[in-house]
Amino acid sequence: MTDPIDETMEAWRIDRFGGPDVVRRATLPAPRPARGEVLVEMRSAGVNPVDLKTREGHYPLIREDALPFTLGRDVAGVVARCGEGVEGWQPGQPVFAFVGQGQGAYAQYVSVEASALAKPPQTLSLDDAGAVPLAALTAWQGLFDHGKLEHGERVLIHGASGGVGQFAVQFAREAGAHVIATGSRESLDALRALGANETIDYREQRFEDVARDLDLVYDLIGGETQQRSWQVIKQGGALVSTLNEPSQTEASAHGARATRYTARPDGAQLEHIAELIDSGAVRVEIVARYPFERLPDALARLAEGHLRGKLVVTRSR
Repeated sequence: MTDPIDETMEAWRIDRFGGPDVVRRATLPAPRPARGEVLVEMRSAGVNPVDLKTREGHYPLIREDALPFTLGRDVAGVVARCGEGVEGWQPGQPVFAFVGQGQGAYAQYVSVEASALAKPPQTLSLDDAGAVPLAALTAWQGLFDHGKLEHGERVLIHGASGGVGQFAVQFAREAGAHVIATGSRESLDALRALGANETIDYREQRFEDVARDLDLVYDLIGGETQQRSWQVIKQGGALVSTLNEPSQTEASAHGARATRYTARPDGAQLEHIAELIDSGAVRVEIVARYPFERLPDALARLAEGHLRGKLVVTRSR
């Protein structure tokens, strides 16, 4: 491509917060990578719940003063251009990354910190690799960076059938943990196939009646489910959530650690995850693929819920 500062690109943007009608397709100048950044030509991008929260103004890290804003937190594609100081990446190389909190990936080009990039799994097409980064890094960091999960420990994963949950089940299994997963009845066979040692139908069973003496509760549900989880954590255990902040009072009363976290870009972790995928240890479940032009349809499908895997938007060259 020629110098991107002189080019335009297509992107899906919001100028205000709200419902589906605020998402618009726009033409704008392609970004120029800053020092330490790499410009990626997007081939695919995962569709994640954070996109809906951002669109509605419910994601605190994206405020009104950031508008207009391009949605999309995952990207897989090829290097188009490198900023000053970037080493190890060359134009034409395939890459994937969690974009972080900057302008998003539902665009022809996106600038990404070089440290966030990794080589995508060789066993996945670029059309599918965009489904991996945010969900996989969220699961990895929740279990290991914050949950400190180790071999032989017991972990309960709430909401295990979604995109993050499926990765969490597989990562925990690979780490040698005893995995207990909650989901709908329809998802339980799939969760066992991913490596769950025990499964709980959250509609028919109270997890408190099944799970005991847990080293870690990984909470992807929040609310009442999180509050009830204190009953099953052992002394010295942990509750880690991607949603609402757990009660530090409850944590202290139960001799446990508790935290809420937001995933961060990490190319090194993503590289390791790609190796797990290539080895066959970790599967990526794609529910549906949508062309770039149909992003609003993908967001509508996401809003319906009950997904057992990932949605991805693809863009042809």
